[in-house]
Amino acid sequence: MDFRYRIFNADGGEVEQCGNGARAFVKFVTEQGLTGKRRVRVETMAGIIELQLEDDGNVTVNMGAPILVPAAVPFETTGLRGKTEGNDTLWPLYLEPEGQVGKTVFISVVSMGNPHAVQVVADVDSAPVAMEGPLIELNHRFPKRVNAGFLQIMDRHSVRLRVYERGAGETLACGTGACAAVVAGIRRGLLDSPVKVATRGGELLIAWAGEGRDVMMTGPAVSVYSGEIEI
Repeated sequence: MDFRYRIFNADGGEVEQCGNGARAFVKFVTEQGLTGKRRVRVETMAGIIELQLEDDGNVTVNMGAPILVPAAVPFETTGLRGKTEGNDTLWPLYLEPEGQVGKTVFISVVSMGNPHAVQVVADVDSAPVAMEGPLIELNHRFPKRVNAGFLQIMDRHSVRLRVYERGAGETLACGTGACAAVVAGIRRGLLDSPVKVATRGGELLIAWAGEGRDVMMTGPAVSVYSGEIEI
């Protein structure tokens, strides 16, 4: 083991995993001279991940195998009847915005060390992320809350994605969310690996060979600034 780190979201809550944070982490320890390795193994709350700094400046992260059993995500299915699409089960989730008529959305549930609910939408630009995101995050069927992903299929190797994250709201990008979305899309028979994921913050390339196999995430990591904080 080379390093261990902990992750805290904007609301102060500690979370199990962060894909974009992992790429930033290996960039940091390399630039700070804390390691001379191009490949490091890091322990997180969700387990051990491997990070590879590529020659072109990109970072490839072995995110491990996705967790697909609802109870282990965790997601409570009591009283629900899912529908099968490809190798996936889509679960109905009832949302009731305050002052509006309720609606049911169908989601895939995936854990990449942290829980994700992924729904396919026609257009991410017009998707009701700000309204539905918090309703999904706080839904009682997710006892540890959940990251809500809104996935638009462009073609079998290209998607667009927005994610409303636990404890942070909508973010410009979410690495674990990209992994979960691609896993869901492949399982539903909508995508083929590898898949380019376009977010508002940039692009990631996600590769997954199927059930029981690890998800590989590749994307850039660039130093933006450095500073000091007095505690």
